[in-house]
Amino acid sequence: MADDSKSRGRQKFTYRGHTMEELKDMSLAELKEVLPARARRSLDRGLNEGEKRLLDTIENKEKDVYRTHRREMIILPQFVGKRIAIHNGEEYKTVKIEPEMVGHYLGEFALTRKVVEHSGPGIGATRSSKYIPLK
Repeated sequence: MADDSKSRGRQKFTYRGHTMEELKDMSLAELKEVLPARARRSLDRGLNEGEKRLLDTIENKEKDVYRTHRREMIILPQFVGKRIAIHNGEEYKTVKIEPEMVGHYLGEFALTRKVVEHSGPGIGATRSSKYIPLK
């Protein structure tokens, strides 16, 4: 009975049939074949200087949080487990990279627009919208 409860634990993460260890061992060219079409095309064009610098920093330096403006960078397996502060145009949003995020862009996790919440009518409102029923 005890063996059944252990086997029902959390299932090991796989990305398109590959474990996280296999993905980390792959070269960029091999990884490109596993990623979706949009990410594959971006990697075909090659990483620009800023993206190369970010990748090099994440692979070689141990920091608590890596700050970047590179919203167009594809999340690679080397990023998993790291905390990256992504600039959204106003501030840095800190995101912990999870295995499920591989293949997505950094910008998807730091939204640039705020949620609009309207209150009651204010100064300059039309006559009809100033009326607020008591009940």
